Amino acid sequence: MAGACYGGVDTGFVALGYGKVAVLGVVQGVTELLPVSSTAHMRIVPAILGWPDPGAAFSAAMQLAALAAVVSYFWADVSNLAVGSGRAIAQRQFRNPHLRLVVWIGVATLPILVAGLALAPVLNACGSPLRSIPAIGVACLAMGLLLALAEGLAAHRRTMDQATGWDALVVGLAQVGALIPGVSRSGSTLTAALAAGLRREEAARLSFLLGIPAIALAGGKELWELHNAHMDPHGWKILLVGVTVGAVCAFATIWSLMRFLERFSTWPFVIYRVLLGLFLLAGASMGWLR
Repeated sequence: MAGACYGGVDTGFVALGYGKVAVLGVVQGVTELLPVSSTAHMRIVPAILGWPDPGAAFSAAMQLAALAAVVSYFWADVSNLAVGSGRAIAQRQFRNPHLRLVVWIGVATLPILVAGLALAPVLNACGSPLRSIPAIGVACLAMGLLLALAEGLAAHRRTMDQATGWDALVVGLAQVGALIPGVSRSGSTLTAALAAGLRREEAARLSFLLGIPAIALAGGKELWELHNAHMDPHGWKILLVGVTVGAVCAFATIWSLMRFLERFSTWPFVIYRVLLGLFLLAGASMGWLR
């Protein structure tokens, strides 16, 4: 199965082979959890190197690498939430802060779940117009400008303990934007959390924790789609290589990002996103990015 489209699912990554997929695993792992859009980089890197588009299925399935990294890095938070909320339910302590945050995460996941199911035929279609270079360039620019507003206008004083259910819902609604290639799940949720006045490192923490169910659902759904497309064992092995490499790189990225945000602002990401968007639009208009 070497074609780019099989059973209605874009499987261009299979034709790339192990080595190229490992390279893209590094790209995906590094950019998935930074507010810079992994989808943009997964389109631009193959385009520059003359490789075919690995496809939306690869990008979505690779979110499992990000999931492994997020859960590993925030294991203390995840385990405390699981144990604390379970104990609260058993003891009927419905105002327990752990249970409250779990409920918020569930509510915040609903918007992207509904939107993802509704838009799946367009987002995952072979040759989807949303994965075109100009579309991704515009999304990069728009998200860069929104991140600039959140960075420049918000107070950045609140901690996650001071977050409310409304904050969680707003971040969850912002997460829907991640369905559009070029927006970035990390970028949209981090921007919303910053706009709510959270400290930069606390905004990133809330962004990652709220994203766990959405990342798991997106990755799991794509694995199911690939299963239904009857992808052969060779394709699964290639995907496993990408996910493994991506998970290691994603963990290193989280560690670096959290320390960066403790000391610096998000302006470097704003500048990078704007320059990337302009580069994509210029490359598409001049014909050297297809």
